[in-house]
Amino acid sequence: MKQIKKRIARDGVYAASQPGAGAVNETGFTLLELLVVLGIIAMLAGIVGPQVMKHMGESKTKAAKVQIEDLAAALDMYKLDLGKYPTSEEGLKALIESPEGANRWNGPYLRKAKMPLDPWLQEYHYASPGEHGKFDLYTYGADEKEGGEGEDQDIVSWQ
Repeated sequence: MKQIKKRIARDGVYAASQPGAGAVNETGFTLLELLVVLGIIAMLAGIVGPQVMKHMGESKTKAAKVQIEDLAAALDMYKLDLGKYPTSEEGLKALIESPEGANRWNGPYLRKAKMPLDPWLQEYHYASPGEHGKFDLYTYGADEKEGGEGEDQDIVSWQ
């Protein structure tokens, strides 16, 4: 029995279970240590968070530019087959479904059977003939209003 008590005391279990005995080999974090770590994490999140959000806005703008370039290339393929761009009334839907009377239509000109939305989940605007070229293809950005800066800037096919 004495050997068991010595072994338990050595391992710290017996000493901790005795009333009034000091804790032996206690491990863990104090409340102060936990609060310091949480404070450091909060400061890092405050510094890094806005930078991540800024890059997300930039990536949406870049994605819209790439999509507009892809749609413009599909419109060029449409023109090669039919000799003209779709009218404003036919719209971008003519890249997916054959318009009435389009005998030489060789589409669909997009990979998917659904018209892509811009990164802000709005439809792209299309006009043909355009004010800035044979066609105008654009999105107003995050605010869906003309003009703006940053994520709210207009992304257009003619620039």
